[in-house]
Amino acid sequence: MQIDILTLFPEMCEAFLGESIIGRARKADKVKINCHNIRDYTKDKHNRVDDAPYGGGMGMVMSVQPIYDCVKAVSDKCETKPHVVYLSPKGKTFNQKKAIELSKISNLILLCGHYEGVDERVLERVVDEEISIGDFVLTGGEIAAVAVADAVCRMLPGVLSDDICFSEESHFDGLLEYPQYTRPAVWEGKEVPEVLLSGHHANIVKWRREQSILTTLKKRPEMLETAPLTEKEKAALKKLLDNKCKST
Repeated sequence: MQIDILTLFPEMCEAFLGESIIGRARKADKVKINCHNIRDYTKDKHNRVDDAPYGGGMGMVMSVQPIYDCVKAVSDKCETKPHVVYLSPKGKTFNQKKAIELSKISNLILLCGHYEGVDERVLERVVDEEISIGDFVLTGGEIAAVAVADAVCRMLPGVLSDDICFSEESHFDGLLEYPQYTRPAVWEGKEVPEVLLSGHHANIVKWRREQSILTTLKKRPEMLETAPLTEKEKAALKKLLDNKCKST
């Protein structure tokens, strides 16, 4: 897979994506990530990439020409037509399902906006979809772009040591992850759950599943409406909720 990030601050993206798991994956050629400076494509004699909005208003708007030319230059070097994503607070909220979906695309372009956003003609001409990482506004799209790139890269074969590294994580199967513990077995009087020390794999798997459901109920109960629960788990959850209602 190849990911191209189009931004005014490529160093900002490189600083994050050159480290840790993603940095190692890049060095091992598990994924190619290139950061391009949109400013390199401007034809403005003052090297500007933005201008005042028509109709007035605060702030500046990124111009269509340098963005279009940057997307075209990158696209021309791709083996297949890239899927262009604009990181925008107006986009659909990014989630694990979308990360998995994007990980199956050969060439992905992540476009980072800045200032008051980009000229609408950019969206009409080159953008395939808009994605938001939450209902809030950032100074630019770089933080969102590296978050999306990181989540997508984790789904690629060989990036993590084993598929189980992500298949048991929060959100992968519609539930939050179970609690995790490591040494020491006892810390300030608080013990690690006995089942995790038992060595009994089946019991550990059962406990972790139960804890995932309970953690989701406690922290993100709305997720249980669409979580893939068995009939037995649904019945146990209903009983738990009924008992909770009776005790309040």
